[in-house]
Amino acid sequence: MNDKLTKLLFIVAGLYDGILGIAFIFFPLAIFETYMVEPPNHIAYVQFPAMLLMVFAAMFFQIARDPVKNRGLILYGCGLKISYCSMVFWYQATSIIPDMWIPWAWIDLVFLLLFILAYRNLEMQARRSGTA
Repeated sequence: MNDKLTKLLFIVAGLYDGILGIAFIFFPLAIFETYMVEPPNHIAYVQFPAMLLMVFAAMFFQIARDPVKNRGLILYGCGLKISYCSMVFWYQATSIIPDMWIPWAWIDLVFLLLFILAYRNLEMQARRSGTA
């Protein structure tokens, strides 16, 4: 993965998580209604994770600015994607989870794999340039 693609990956990741975050901060009830899912007893249970998505979006934009320098942050992005995917896929396999959450888990799994690839490439690039 070259530098241009790496930057594009993290811009797209920032936009993806940022847009989802904004949607769940400002329109959570409409989203739940669209998917015919009962919202939690207090909307803050949805808005707080949405705000965390905004923090991660900012981090992804920071990575995009200088991927080699900020490559260590990619591991936190991997942690986010692992956390979400593991919860959704676990509950899908062992009990019940509303379908609305599943497509986002598959998208996050793709992001996770691309983040790992980008991290490995950036580590090799840093070693070659002596900045590891």
